[in-house]
Amino acid sequence: MTQQGFGNHDAFMGSATQFLQVGQNMAKQFMDFLAKSGNGGAPAAPVVDPQALTALQKQFADQQMSLWQSVLAKHQGKPSEFTVAAESGDRRFSAPEWRDNPIYDYLHQAYLLNTRYIRDLVELAPAADEKARNRMRFVARQIADAMAPSNFAATNPEFVRIALETKGQSITDGINNMLKDFEKGRISMTDESVFEVGRNIATTEGAVVFENELMQLIQYAPLTPKVGSRPLVVIPPCINKFYIMDLQPDNSLIRFMIEQGNTVFLVSWRNPKEQQGHLTWHDYLEHGPITALNVAREITRVKQVNALGFCVGGTMLTSALGVLKARGESPVASLTLLTTLLDFSDTGEIGLFIDEHGLMARETTIGQGGLLPARDLQNTFSFLRANDLVWNYVTGNYLKGQKPQAFDLLYWNSDSTNLPGPFACWYMRNLYHDNSLRVADKLEMCGVRVDLGKLDVPVYLLATREDHIVPWQSAYQSTRILGGPIRFVLGASGHIAGVINPASKNKRSYWVNDDVTTEAEAWLEGAEERKGSWWNDWAAWLKPLAGDQRAPRKPGNVKYKPIEPAPGRYVKERAV
Repeated sequence: MTQQGFGNHDAFMGSATQFLQVGQNMAKQFMDFLAKSGNGGAPAAPVVDPQALTALQKQFADQQMSLWQSVLAKHQGKPSEFTVAAESGDRRFSAPEWRDNPIYDYLHQAYLLNTRYIRDLVELAPAADEKARNRMRFVARQIADAMAPSNFAATNPEFVRIALETKGQSITDGINNMLKDFEKGRISMTDESVFEVGRNIATTEGAVVFENELMQLIQYAPLTPKVGSRPLVVIPPCINKFYIMDLQPDNSLIRFMIEQGNTVFLVSWRNPKEQQGHLTWHDYLEHGPITALNVAREITRVKQVNALGFCVGGTMLTSALGVLKARGESPVASLTLLTTLLDFSDTGEIGLFIDEHGLMARETTIGQGGLLPARDLQNTFSFLRANDLVWNYVTGNYLKGQKPQAFDLLYWNSDSTNLPGPFACWYMRNLYHDNSLRVADKLEMCGVRVDLGKLDVPVYLLATREDHIVPWQSAYQSTRILGGPIRFVLGASGHIAGVINPASKNKRSYWVNDDVTTEAEAWLEGAEERKGSWWNDWAAWLKPLAGDQRAPRKPGNVKYKPIEPAPGRYVKERAV
């Protein structure tokens, strides 16, 4: 391409210089903001090491100059010696227009360079502590992600190309998509018309055998000629719907549990409305896992069951078992915890949203009654991965006018739940903020002091290596809290994909190491990697704990008669 491909060499050089100045001015203002936010709102003195800042600014200026010279040379057919590549997995600039057109080629690389500059500035800025530093990093990433040229029609070449190809129809479709999402109050991530809970999602056969104001208890129909005498009681998280564990038959963890010869009971939490806005953490323990364990034991006529908790459900289940232990009861023979926190020392980026100021505001507004809206929870989790779960759909739905593809996991992700204010505030205050659950006899729950160290049953702990909600090193700390023999397994991938990893597909890996006396990183260094899903490892661990084999029974009994078919009506209630 000739020099005229830029329109005008001098004009392009002037634009590059202006971009450099804009980046430096934006970075200076951002630096002042970070200095204040990182130190409790008070300006820091000194703000930053002057020599380090000068060196960083010089490096940034040199790189910007090298970039525009390199882009100019590239589009004149000369060798290009300097490029700024996106991070692995970043697909925002993968379309050929971002490289073939010199303006867009320069624009996206300059953006990436500015983003790196801001990240480097964050590391220079003073911070009161590591949590403040991480908060600064999070804010920097959010701003950088939001300002990407791919997010705006004027600076996105794909918007222009598709608009020309469709003769403007993509613009009309994008506006209509945006208006529909405004009505829903959220960004569409999938074609929601394809899915229906109970029709093609959450279809494992069973019946609701008990219900109260908080939950329905589902007992699933057997799939084997013999079942273990001890049933498996599953407590999913209450901050989203249980059917992440029962999406489709080929990726259903619930179905897999049943196929292993277990009689499976599962708690289906209600999606709270204003009438349930008074419910507390103690209400959830008493009328959730404690009630579910008792009903399952009555129906199957056993003294002990096996129990499994997922994410917050695992925290609640373990807390409930601590309450029962303090009451002199031991209703479980084994405990399985999937991506669960008991030690909240490091909660990843979720913890950045929970501080004293924010907690006091929540406690004042909803702490005595009211709801934490589902929309707030969904937005929080989405912005932990903003490029994938926010801006990807902004550009696809609104700029390109595309209809999201049908994807069961994203349908579930959009089916959010409310939380009662008193429950949410107690949970955030005592666990996330104060980290009291790990301390013996510190917390009073359901009228008794709880010591998790007294739980001496066999435990299977699963964490996932790329989990951004429950960092695996934090999940590993449960080995220091619980009193029974522990098998710790580390799965590949993240919080959801690492758990919902069907054994039949033989994907990914997991790591095992019987020595849980070492620190987390030493455990991993000595761990053996095994190909495939952790599901089979867990099934082999649970089998000796399932009790004697016997003929299966239909769901319910004389006292607990089936109320309605699974998945029940509670899971179908959507947040309003």
